[in-house]
Amino acid sequence: MVINTGTTIVTFLMFFLIQKAQNKDSKAIQIKLNELVAAHTNASNRIVDIEDLTEDELDQLHKFYEKLGKLPKKEAGPAQSKSIDN
Repeated sequence: MVINTGTTIVTFLMFFLIQKAQNKDSKAIQIKLNELVAAHTNASNRIVDIEDLTEDELDQLHKFYEKLGKLPKKEAGPAQSKSIDN
């Protein structure tokens, strides 16, 4: 009984430790992506704070970028910017 309880406690502690590490990594990646968006002259800076959007708003943005990814190369090339503002 003691071993089982000890194992359960260790499992929960490890779970929270791993979750905290993943959250830290996720936040670091998000900051790096925000920096890339902010640094690109043709990018929309409105996208930087999208973590605060609702699930429906995120779905709409996802659909927009899916359509954008399906555009022919000549329409979505580097010479012509295609962001949420254009």
